[in-house]
Parts: sequence; C-alpha cells; structure tokens
Amino acid sequence: MIIGSISENKDIEKRVSITPDIIKKYISLGFKVFIEKDYGIHLGFSNDIYIKEGCEIESRDNILKNSDIILQLNLPNEKNLQTINENKLLIGIFDAYKNKEKLVNLSNKKINIFSLELLPRITRAQSMDILSSQANLAGYKAVIESFACFTKAIPMMMTAAGTIPAAKVLVVGAGVAGLQAIATAKRMGAIVFATDVRIASKEQVESLGGKFLTVEGSENLETKAGYAKEASEDFKKKQELLLAETLKKIDIVICTALIPGKKAPLIIKEEMIKSMQPGSVIYDLAASQGGNSAYTKADEIVDISGVKVLGESNILNKLPTSASALYAKNLYNFVLNLYDKKNNKINVNLEDEIINNTIVK
Repeated sequence: MIIGSISENKDIEKRVSITPDIIKKYISLGFKVFIEKDYGIHLGFSNDIYIKEGCEIESRDNILKNSDIILQLNLPNEKNLQTINENKLLIGIFDAYKNKEKLVNLSNKKINIFSLELLPRITRAQSMDILSSQANLAGYKAVIESFACFTKAIPMMMTAAGTIPAAKVLVVGAGVAGLQAIATAKRMGAIVFATDVRIASKEQVESLGGKFLTVEGSENLETKAGYAKEASEDFKKKQELLLAETLKKIDIVICTALIPGKKAPLIIKEEMIKSMQPGSVIYDLAASQGGNSAYTKADEIVDISGVKVLGESNILNKLPTSASALYAKNLYNFVLNLYDKKNNKINVNLEDEIINNTIVK
C-alpha cells in the first residue's frame, strides 16, 4: 500500500502533511511513501532528507493515481481531484461545512474523504486532534505578533528614571488558542484578563494566572462536544457592556472566538474600538472567518484613531515547521486508527466513532 502527498499551493499554505521524521513510522506499518519533488524544501526538508528516510519522489499524477491514502492540508484543486481514482482515501482539513456539496460529490464517486476538523472530542481522538495542535501554536503566535506591533514594553519596568507599568492584555475566547495566548502573555510579563461564554473555562484561565471576566447571571454556553455555542441576545448585551468598560483600560486584545461551521461572532464593536487608548492593538485570530472585531481585514493592518486591528488568513504560515510537525503526527495517528495491522489493510469501520464522525457522507 502507498501513502502519498502532493505539494500545497505555497502562496496560501506553507505547512506539509508528511515530515521526514514520520516516514519510518509509515514504513514500519508496511506502507510506501510518495511525495513530489521539492515537497518540503521551503521548510529546510530537502529531497535527499526524505529519500534518506525511505521516501520515494514521484510525479504528481503518479501520486494521485497510485496512492491508497492521500494526505493533504487543503482540498486539492479540481484538476487534481479528477486524477484520484475510486476507492482511495483523501484525508485533510477540508472545511466540510463550507465545501459540503463538493465533498459529497467526491464521496459519491467512491472516494473516501475524511475531514479532520470533524473529529469528536473524545479521549481516544486527542492524539489526532488537529484543531487543538494547530490552535495551540496559533494562540502563541498571535501574542508574539501583537506584541511586535505594540510600541511599549510588555512587563513592568522599574528604573531610576521611573516605572513603566505592565501591559494589560484581554483574551476573548478561552479555548485551546485562548489558553495558550493567556499563558504566553503571562510569561512575558503582561497582566492578563480573559472572557468566554463557557463558565467551565474560568478555572482554566485562573490556573494560568489570568483574571476571568464574568457576565452577571451568565449560563454555561458549552456544547456536549466541548465547543462554545451561540449566545442569547441578553447575554450578548451584558457582554457588550462589560467589554466596553474593560477595553478602555486594555492595551492588547487577542480574539480567538470561533463557532464551528459558522461566521465568527462579532464581539468587539466599532464604538468599543473607538473608546480604546491610541497605541492599543487588536489581533484577530478569527480574521479568516469574518473576524471577532469590527474593522478586521485578513492580512491587513487597519488603523482606527491609533488603534491597530490586524489578523491573518493563515497565521500558521509564520510557524510552518512546528505546525507541520504536529499536523503530520496527527495524521499518522489517524491513519493508524484506520489500519488493520493483522490483515495488512485499511478498515473503514463506520462503527468507530472517530471514523464515522470524520468521513464525509
């Protein structure tokens, strides 16, 4: 059996699905591994490094036609999809909500498609959880990028000439990305506040040294899968009042709130931004899904009366080597769950919650 991966469009995606360190793991299961020439060269992974680990360099058409399992990040373009034969497995992050019609059409052509953002939040799936591994890095990098745009020192600085107060950071959304943002900002000396619709996150925020902002009379808005669900209009009004007052004293805001399959909720409104101090920074991790903040434009810095609002369509392109290393391991663990070692074959067992949740039907 063959596992293959073709190069992504490097203008929009610098991560790769197969890193050199993972190849021997696939080979030990009995797979051959195919990649394109110069597949990882932009990350410092030369063709020779891949070949040394046991990988074979093949043409794009050969990979798509002959691989039993094709590993990608984004959905390949139409031409590449047409090259994939029946009874193959295509695994990646394919935005199953947005691309549902296209993915269902492919599955009707007897191509088994697995979109890993649909993984259930169960203990057995943690090693495959691409949302957590990638969001963890995104939360860290959002803090670094926002601090780079901030023109003051982050920690409190005491000198003979006077004292510079510590920067105040507000993290909106305390999921995986938000918690990493809290931890990173705290390590760098900031005073950190956080807010989330899930009351259960209060303890996690406080364990990292953050101060949790609670909306009076709030309920726990958390789905059974562990994600935040959409808040009621009453909650949104109370949250707006709390944020409006808080933001007047905040230097840096990190927005991380996302609802799977939907446009990002607008949390930081125009009038709130206009009440912030000039020199403040808002980094919006939800930029690619519309943004949590007014004025957010993906891959642009928008200046509103001295307040900088920024966010990127793919922040992980700034950490592609680390992000690829974690993603490749997530994929390997997912393939391992599909692999029937006893009979040396892939077993698409729909009674398995992990497989049943991620396959596009």
